[in-house]
Amino acid sequence: MKTHIILRFATTLALASSLLCAAQDRGYWQAASNSATSVTGDISLSDAKVTIGFKSFPIAPIRGLKPAEVSAVFDADANSAATGTLYRLRIPAEQRFQHKNTLCGAQQTEWMAVYLVGKTLNVAFFSGEDPPVFTFDAISHSSNLCGTYTYAR
Repeated sequence: MKTHIILRFATTLALASSLLCAAQDRGYWQAASNSATSVTGDISLSDAKVTIGFKSFPIAPIRGLKPAEVSAVFDADANSAATGTLYRLRIPAEQRFQHKNTLCGAQQTEWMAVYLVGKTLNVAFFSGEDPPVFTFDAISHSSNLCGTYTYAR
């Protein structure tokens, strides 16, 4: 009985920390990497949308990302407690941003993964109907990873 209570507590704690991390990524973020500066410019995240330039797109949180999944996409230590969030969104392929760039070329952007560390937000955009698979092998052979971007506060 005691093990069941501990397991339930651990599950609740993991869910609460996942939601807290998701809430911390909200707000205005300035482009900090060359790719963010040249493609998206600054972005803003709220509970229901992401704003890139002056265009807003609805987002829906799908699930939290585990440390190993975060490290497969971003330059993060797999042994750290780094967590992230996977969002569903739809940005048309013809949508242009900074310098007439698109996020996923001729494909619609379907997924956004975010990872927050300190005052730095890392974002990866993906195409494809199916959710991305977050393993080193899958990401290194993925044609659906459109790009990764870094933002700061």
